[in-house]
Amino acid sequence: MSKTMQAWQVAAPGPIEETLKLLDNAAQPTAPLQNGQVLVEVASAGLNPADYKVLRLGLASKAITTFPKTLGMDLSGRVVSVADDVTDTKTGDVVLVRLDPTKGPGALSQYVIANRADYAVLPPNFDLDLAAGAPTTALTAYQSIKPYIQTGSKVFINGGSGGVGTIGIQIAKALGCHVTVSCSTAKKELCERVGADEIIDYKTGDVVAQLKQNGKIFDHIVDNVGSSFSDLYHQASHYLKPEGAFVLVGGPASLSGVKNVLAAKFLPSFLGGGKHQFVLYMTKNDRDDLAQVAKWLADGVIKTVIDSTFEFQEALEAFEHLKKGSSGGKVIIHVSSKA
Repeated sequence: MSKTMQAWQVAAPGPIEETLKLLDNAAQPTAPLQNGQVLVEVASAGLNPADYKVLRLGLASKAITTFPKTLGMDLSGRVVSVADDVTDTKTGDVVLVRLDPTKGPGALSQYVIANRADYAVLPPNFDLDLAAGAPTTALTAYQSIKPYIQTGSKVFINGGSGGVGTIGIQIAKALGCHVTVSCSTAKKELCERVGADEIIDYKTGDVVAQLKQNGKIFDHIVDNVGSSFSDLYHQASHYLKPEGAFVLVGGPASLSGVKNVLAAKFLPSFLGGGKHQFVLYMTKNDRDDLAQVAKWLADGVIKTVIDSTFEFQEALEAFEHLKKGSSGGKVIIHVSSKA
């Protein structure tokens, strides 16, 4: 008889408050493990907006991910068993994990199987909430900044106070950059605390207008917001150096937003495109990148900013909080005891 476990699953696309259900009889992953895999008992899960936004795309979401689907990409936990060829971790080790969001298994379950590119080992006493909040945000920040800068570069991060923004500030500083971010008045102290050199307060004036005041000073721009990226990108010649890149993290979920992305990506400037390299970025699992993130976490170079924590039975409440869009850092769900 197959083993079962608890998991928060959606059977089909739709609003998360209608589709997300707690199952007591979800199939528990078991051995034999394939090469490079580890079986992990989940301790904490970190939520991301993409966890629920994909569900709102209707039938299109079926082309992006698999249903039925257990929600959540990011987690921390302890290794329960390893494949015969795995030598970099052992039973009992603490790991952070980022699961493939296009597959059915997810972080909001008691057990998961992680492939070799999906996990990295942490010190045995590392805080499991901090670990759970890091995989997607830290990988996103690292991969959207590192390839485009060098020591001394000036970077602008649009959206500095969310999960990607707060850890992006820290990673950019670890890479030797001068960092300017946008945020609200209420989040200025948070962004300064994690290392931002300069703040553009969008509550006190238009971000683009404020950027224009200082001229072409930035070597790189990362847009974590996306809602007004078209204006931010098309005006970039006023504040982004000619060789600089503009990276849009994720992408808009509306038809008009998709059209703007396609124009920025493919049209020349005289037909409505932009004058700078435009990158539509999507996070990808990478063994070396995740190991770098784990090392920085272990060494205290970067630290996950946690907005709030919820218990496993409170997953719907956690998503409702995340959907407000005003969290300062990561929303964490305790799947099992961290002891």
